[in-house]
Amino acid sequence: MQENSVASSISRRLIAASTASVVAATLLTAAGVASAEAGPSTPAPATSDAGTAAALGLDDKERLIVRDVVKDADGTTHTRYDRTYAGLPVLGGDFIVHRNASGTIKSVTHAAAQPIRISSLSAKVTSTAVDRAAVKAALAAGVDRPTTGGTDQEPRKVIWAAGSTPVLAYETVVHGSQKGGAPSRLHVITDATTGATLFEYQAIDNIADDTSQYNGKVDLVTTRAGAGYQLIDKSRGNHRVIDARNAEGRDGTLFTDADDTWGDGTPSNRQTAAVDAAYGFAQTNDFYKNVLGRDGIRNDGSAPTSYVHYGNKLDNAFYDDESYSIQYGDGDSGNNPWTQLDTVGHEFSHGVTAATARLVYAGESGGLNEATSDIFGTAIEFNAANPADPGDYFLAEKTNHFSAGKPLRYQDTPSRDGLSQDFWDATTKNKDPHYSSGVANHFFYLLAEGSGSKTINGVRHESATKDGSTLTGIGRDKAVKIWYKALSAYFTSTTDYKAARAGTVNAASDLYGANSSEVAAVKAAWTAVNVKG
Repeated sequence: MQENSVASSISRRLIAASTASVVAATLLTAAGVASAEAGPSTPAPATSDAGTAAALGLDDKERLIVRDVVKDADGTTHTRYDRTYAGLPVLGGDFIVHRNASGTIKSVTHAAAQPIRISSLSAKVTSTAVDRAAVKAALAAGVDRPTTGGTDQEPRKVIWAAGSTPVLAYETVVHGSQKGGAPSRLHVITDATTGATLFEYQAIDNIADDTSQYNGKVDLVTTRAGAGYQLIDKSRGNHRVIDARNAEGRDGTLFTDADDTWGDGTPSNRQTAAVDAAYGFAQTNDFYKNVLGRDGIRNDGSAPTSYVHYGNKLDNAFYDDESYSIQYGDGDSGNNPWTQLDTVGHEFSHGVTAATARLVYAGESGGLNEATSDIFGTAIEFNAANPADPGDYFLAEKTNHFSAGKPLRYQDTPSRDGLSQDFWDATTKNKDPHYSSGVANHFFYLLAEGSGSKTINGVRHESATKDGSTLTGIGRDKAVKIWYKALSAYFTSTTDYKAARAGTVNAASDLYGANSSEVAAVKAAWTAVNVKG
């Protein structure tokens, strides 16, 4: 039992927020300001909005940058803003302004509502001291061979607004390796006046006919090149699949084939993992476009690059927003690559969170970040309707991280893994995001399927409520659309569970009406996991 618990603890970090943390990293970066986490072209217009700043009574040193705009059918708009203060990026200061069709401001959703008043922009702590402190913090966090320096890693001066009072600070990015071999990109926020560490988060967390290993016979879109073919899908943003050759880097080899027949279903054939990754990406990209109306991770039609056979038996998969890529290890046996469909959807979805709410990967927002990827990963698996991997509410069961068929996470009863929470309590904010994610995962299951026992695609699911209520689900399609609407229009970088309840109620109201049964179901499902209004 003890051994299982340790393994479960490790695995929690696996199927994580590669995006999530990267999401956190990106989430804390103001648009329009140079950033290591910004990545290539962001679809949102990086335009300043002085009129809104004045309307909201912000300090005259503040500037607003439009990052994203969501428009409802009735003309209501939800404009997401990042901020700068005296030219410095404001971390954790993002917000969303909701306007009616005539342009009148209805409400504002803040990541942090307190005003920014900084008496001096002169730091009392040197950047050298900040750099040393960041490396020390990285060592304490278990980062191997931590290094700083370089254009994207020098300490940069920022305003830290996610605490109780906005302060002048430094953000330092420390590179290295995490335990298990995944890359590390630890962001350390240091008070520029006192030298105290205010916050730190890991920007890369780890989770975790063409013949695939997990999905059976599939059809891939490839590109003709000379006498052969390349694993490039031009119909989906030029998505490329690279063989990382069991190294840790971006110097792999694009998969090519002479006769356009890929993989043989066995892990010994290096193309097989590439088939699963390409198929998973296609299913995920199409789900977002056809079901949720989103054109790729960044809503601009672009695609990240996928790397398979990453690292030496890396038991992990992760999304990296900085390089705009997804990496898949081969598992600790070398024969179970992390390319199951719901895992691919999970990692892709970390990118979507990075491009929208940028939920900080810590505290309750970290749990929401992680759950978001689980929720969409599950919905993508169901939507694909592949008989080789029928939909269920379990994550990454084919990867065999623990044993044959044992999932990393259970959405019907999250505590079945021995670590995740079924219900919110006062300790939720202090838990690892992979475990606090259980609250949102359970909410989603209850909203979609209801409580009690149920057999889904031949698999038994069981779910109980905190308050003893009996719930009837509204269906997965409605539940996932509500979650996406809340993520894209109402969640901010610091959204916690109480705010998530409010955001999903607003989303359900927008989609189905304020007095709809869907709104009532959202409220009941949150109450059932002990998140009350």
